Amino acid sequence: MQGLEGIRVVELGQMIAVPWATRLIADLGADVVKIEPPEGDRARQRGPFPGGPDASQSGLFIHLNINKRSVVADLTKSSDVTRLHELLQEADLLLHDLPPDVANSVGLHEDELARQHPSLVTVSVTPFGRSGPYSRWAAEDLQLIHGGGWGWLTPGCSDESDLPPLKPAGQQAGFQIGFAAATIALGALDRALCTGEGEHLDLAGIAYISSMLEAGFISWSYLNEIPGRTGSRILNPWRIFEVADGRIFIVCVEDDQWSRLKEVMGFPEWSQMEIFDTQAGRADAEDLLHLWLGEWAAPQQVMDLFHLGQGKRIGFAPVNTIEQMLDDPHLRERGFIVEVDQPGLGKIALPGPVARLSKPWWSIREPAPSLGEHQDATFTQPRSSDLVREKSRSRPLEGVTVADFTWVWAGPFCTMHLAHLGAEVIKVESKQAPDLGRRLPLFSVNHEASVDSNGYFNQWGQGKKSVTLDLSTVEGRAVAKKIATSCDLVVSNYATGVMEKFGLGYNDLMEVRPDVIVGVISGYGNYGPYRDYLGYGPTTAPLSGLSSMTGYEGGKPEEVGVSLGDPAAGIATAHLLIAALIARRRTGEGQFIDTSLWEATASSTVEGWTQHVLTGQQPDLYGNRDPIMAPHNLYRCKGDDEWVAISCATEEQWHDLAAVLGLHDPKFESQTSRKKWEAELDAHIEDWTVLRDKWEITRLLQSEGIPAMPSLDAQSLEGDPHLNDRGFIERLNHPVVGTLAHTGIPWLLRDCQNGVKSPAPMLGQHTDQILSSLLALGEDEIQQLRGSGVLD
Repeated sequence: MQGLEGIRVVELGQMIAVPWATRLIADLGADVVKIEPPEGDRARQRGPFPGGPDASQSGLFIHLNINKRSVVADLTKSSDVTRLHELLQEADLLLHDLPPDVANSVGLHEDELARQHPSLVTVSVTPFGRSGPYSRWAAEDLQLIHGGGWGWLTPGCSDESDLPPLKPAGQQAGFQIGFAAATIALGALDRALCTGEGEHLDLAGIAYISSMLEAGFISWSYLNEIPGRTGSRILNPWRIFEVADGRIFIVCVEDDQWSRLKEVMGFPEWSQMEIFDTQAGRADAEDLLHLWLGEWAAPQQVMDLFHLGQGKRIGFAPVNTIEQMLDDPHLRERGFIVEVDQPGLGKIALPGPVARLSKPWWSIREPAPSLGEHQDATFTQPRSSDLVREKSRSRPLEGVTVADFTWVWAGPFCTMHLAHLGAEVIKVESKQAPDLGRRLPLFSVNHEASVDSNGYFNQWGQGKKSVTLDLSTVEGRAVAKKIATSCDLVVSNYATGVMEKFGLGYNDLMEVRPDVIVGVISGYGNYGPYRDYLGYGPTTAPLSGLSSMTGYEGGKPEEVGVSLGDPAAGIATAHLLIAALIARRRTGEGQFIDTSLWEATASSTVEGWTQHVLTGQQPDLYGNRDPIMAPHNLYRCKGDDEWVAISCATEEQWHDLAAVLGLHDPKFESQTSRKKWEAELDAHIEDWTVLRDKWEITRLLQSEGIPAMPSLDAQSLEGDPHLNDRGFIERLNHPVVGTLAHTGIPWLLRDCQNGVKSPAPMLGQHTDQILSSLLALGEDEIQQLRGSGVLD
């Protein structure tokens, strides 16, 4: 038995989030039974198709449902509801996306589940969660992106203020929420396997999107600034440039990278201007900086620039198309591109594992199923109870310890979620070189600037403990190694090779603890031709093909508002760490998890990827529109820069919207004709919305079951009644900055404790406590280490 083999999962999910979560779990060996309505998962009708629409050949459905079995059930029939509960009686996990009232009607209310299936872990994934003022509202990806604040930040630093906030291409909200659903499901499963106690987790999609806004939320709570799609960046250069044969993205996060970029350019006279010597100066003169940098780059070739810049460890990245990624030698060598033999299509190339594993649990065992292909499916293996060894836990990962060697965002995002699930996360830091997240210009304007008053660190450091060590000393490295080998999990996202330099690499730790579980996050992964290249989150949208598909109609490829590779890789690593923990409890084996920001981001570009693979076409730029749905757009409302996202996924929703609008033109009767006349349709809708308040529109349309949501900024999110009702906006009392607002935990637990455990730690706040409790050092030993400078 390896990985998650023997774990039994029931899925009641459509489109993206829940099917993606269960696909991630299935790929590690779990047995997933997918229950579909008689008409099938909506993704079967979505495409892309190699020819005309064919529910058996939808690229999106195929990718999301490999390694599953399909059972058809009509949950309006009591016999099929009984069949569902028979499967649940033998299942370990249930993941579903049923609206609250529908779930309740078929016996999936959290209290009923606890009564009927006390050891079952259930994750409900809905747009707004099962509780709160918006819990009965409808939403597509469009509403989650804009209502969650991501759209307000996209594309980022645009100089075209007349254009609306922008939705990144594809179904990005669904994929990120799916990663989160897999993570929390496995966290609660570990508790259930160890205690015999099930749990119900209520994940609100919109809250999860609001939880991954990088500096978007904390810029408001710490700086009293509201970042948006226009304006300037605090870090420069940072831009996509047109060059001779395509586009290149260039970013310099730290001053030494700017110095190396000047060297790469041959020290042109303009680069020596004093104003460009500091981050603040480059921000003040970013227009000139980007103008001259663009002139230098313009005549050169994309890949020449990529390798030239990366040779000096500067954040250069090509703006890839899907075709270019399919031919990339690095992705090929790492096995990211896999062939799937799908009935009716033959062998097709798809994105592979989101990370490389030293123990080869990940596999494609079965193609995506046809509708109802496994109608008589059952779970043949009885539920295992041999792991039950604990009485109870107050949080899913209570008692699990994590050695956190991470910085900035990707790694801290990963370990923050482990802390949210109850793990004791021990962040190993240095006073000589504090986490960049403590040094970015995001200090509270109401407090003295210090390593403890930085909003960036205080957001992503919530629930953790801080230990300071001087890793330049032999003694400091020895203590760090003891911490790592004493913890259940080890996580790092330093540049490739840094942990090995400190004697803390996977092989070093294995010598002491053969069953060690290590998660390593880097830009390009731990091996492959680009392993030593510098990878930051902002480079991953260009690298992954996402930027090539994101942009306004008739415009150019754009960024996606946040450094998506960081949270994508962070949460992807989190679910794999917990899976490895579950596996080790059963097999005694450790695991090495090698996550690439690039691959974690590319895994969510599936619609564009399969469009190219199945049709040979690169997706067009759609702005806020959709390749199929119409209407599906952002519309101006009454007021300055006010917008509402409206879409219709079904004919019923369209007829209800048409009735509200009083719009009965025959040319809009079918989805096909609405798409044909989309510009005229959008004009009719905006003539109506521009006279009305965004919240008035939202409440009116939602009362009719029509997906609608304003495009919200950070200030609106902080005061949002729904997010606050669910306890998502946290105002814990931090020793330095007090009760400033942070985004908290986007899910609610039925039985375990909710809410963030503690504010982010001050630098070194828990050094003595951890050395005493984890390493059993006495007070004299700790003072000796402090006296020799090891704890600095």
